[in-house]
Amino acid sequence: MGVLGRVQSPEDLRKLSTAQTIQLASEIRDFLVKNVSATGGHLGPNLGVVELTIALHQVFDSPRDTIVFDTGHQAYVHKLLTGRTDFTTLRKAGGLSGYPSRKESDHDVVENSHASTALSWANGIAQGHRLANEGVSRHVVAVIGDGALTGGMAWEALNNIAAVRDLPLIIVVNDNGRSYAPTIGGVANHLDTLRTTRGYENFLEWGKRTLQRSGTPGRIAYDALHGLKKGLRDVVMPQGMFEDLGLKYVGPIDGHDIVALARALKRAKEFGGPVIVHTITEKGRGYIPAEQDTADRFHGIGPIHPETGLPIAPSRFGWTSVFSDEIARIGDERPDVVALTAAMLRPVGLAQFAEKFPDRVFDVGIAEQHAITAAAGLAYAGMHPVVALYATFLNRAFDQVLMDAALHRAGITIVLDRAGITGDDGPSHNGMWDMSLLQVVPGLRLAAPRDEASLRRALREAVEVGDAPTVVRYPKGPITDPIETMEVVDGLDIISASDEDTADVLIVGIGAMAATGCELAKLLRNAGVSARVVSPTWVLPVPDALVAQAAAAELVVTIEDGLADPGIGTALLSKVNERGPQVPFLIRGLRHEFIEHASRGQIVADQHLGAVDIAQDVLDKLGVERNHKA
Repeated sequence: MGVLGRVQSPEDLRKLSTAQTIQLASEIRDFLVKNVSATGGHLGPNLGVVELTIALHQVFDSPRDTIVFDTGHQAYVHKLLTGRTDFTTLRKAGGLSGYPSRKESDHDVVENSHASTALSWANGIAQGHRLANEGVSRHVVAVIGDGALTGGMAWEALNNIAAVRDLPLIIVVNDNGRSYAPTIGGVANHLDTLRTTRGYENFLEWGKRTLQRSGTPGRIAYDALHGLKKGLRDVVMPQGMFEDLGLKYVGPIDGHDIVALARALKRAKEFGGPVIVHTITEKGRGYIPAEQDTADRFHGIGPIHPETGLPIAPSRFGWTSVFSDEIARIGDERPDVVALTAAMLRPVGLAQFAEKFPDRVFDVGIAEQHAITAAAGLAYAGMHPVVALYATFLNRAFDQVLMDAALHRAGITIVLDRAGITGDDGPSHNGMWDMSLLQVVPGLRLAAPRDEASLRRALREAVEVGDAPTVVRYPKGPITDPIETMEVVDGLDIISASDEDTADVLIVGIGAMAATGCELAKLLRNAGVSARVVSPTWVLPVPDALVAQAAAAELVVTIEDGLADPGIGTALLSKVNERGPQVPFLIRGLRHEFIEHASRGQIVADQHLGAVDIAQDVLDKLGVERNHKA
């Protein structure tokens, strides 16, 4: 049995010798590569924090002391050290979450995976302990990456933390120079200076070697020299921005030296007030394919061959790739089109655009709010900005969409990747809120394309709008098979229809659910019910042609992969009811709940969004309605 097999809790960890903890770090890396290669997940971030997490659990007594990870994708090592060693079903239904989870352990605190929140959580927890007269005996530790420090919320929290001099809160800055991509901005540049300016450290090391040769007098002189640390820092390296805020600063520390880390964390713990511990780590540490990768492919992976790092099943051409290709083409034709990303240039598909037009791409860091308002400013200056985000992160910038973009009639386009069900990343990553939130924004237009052709068309139509925000959303994963248009009625795509001129049931398939609508229509026809399937690309505001078709139907079925209520179906129902006699509706979408991690197929089944389930509901509904009319 190795060292890892003997560690079931942080208490077990604290019994190990230094040599054993170093061996433990090696075994954890081997474990992560073997297991995450098989299941997929966040490999690079966790390989980078092995020693740091070990040191945290050596020094602090979790869960009495609270450790908050920002973001939680760096918490795999924490899971291992707190007794969760079965990674065979990581991110699968019934298995371990890819993020901290209160359902799994008392050692987990913050479940969501949205960045820049940990300092606010930690501040609130520490203040709560103070009010309960436990502030001295219970410490709070926030582990935050340099990328997350580009988010404004982190600095709002720091402003409050710095005002309380005796708050026992330790902020560990996990500085690897990367988030999803190389960290950019003023904060990153300053951290680069702290990382790379060795004048102070070299000078102190020289003093140690020279003076200690002189025996006891030399050692006394060295201790005095060491006591002048703050003054020397000012002379030979830039003063840390954290100390300018009034926060005690320790570092930079080698984030892969367990002994140095533990020593620094103990000093911070004993200080009795807010302390920044600045650690330098290497993302992907110890795994050669990750260390040699420049595109950060190992931040989050699917199943790979551990020996080579290559995917077991090469990814099919996906939605993001279509956007990437089309926005680059548009950039060739339109010099006014610019792009913005929130620290996710490659994941959202803007790398190709950036390579062709480096001066027309703005990576604002993990700052979605700033991205939207800056885009409104670019639009005012005559540009047409395209802001590419994961759909789940648009939630953070709703006020800016409403008050900065829409109120000012800014011609910006927001592209939402991973809209709808994302599955294995869990409740904080499902992009299920956008169509509900954006319904209330005056003047905003939203497109939900169903396939490659409609995505390319919608993107081009979106950037032509110059007097209001436009949104284009699409799901995670491989592109669906083409869904041909049978005919166009008043601008509305009919994608499946019975032979009759009229249909008993009008099926509205929104975006990625259009294919489900076609499958549903086949099942209904087999049961003797005529059906017509429409797939409106632009769903907000609700098209007049769709309202007219729905008003003439015997039953309207809407299928979407956002919230059912409020959703596109409820918006259509409201418009139809405004016309007069009510038409029966069957609205199918996601329930009003947080959805746990599972595959997309499992979630579709659990939410009763499959064609077979809906077909039975339709037949039951038709039977009731027809009996009622009879």
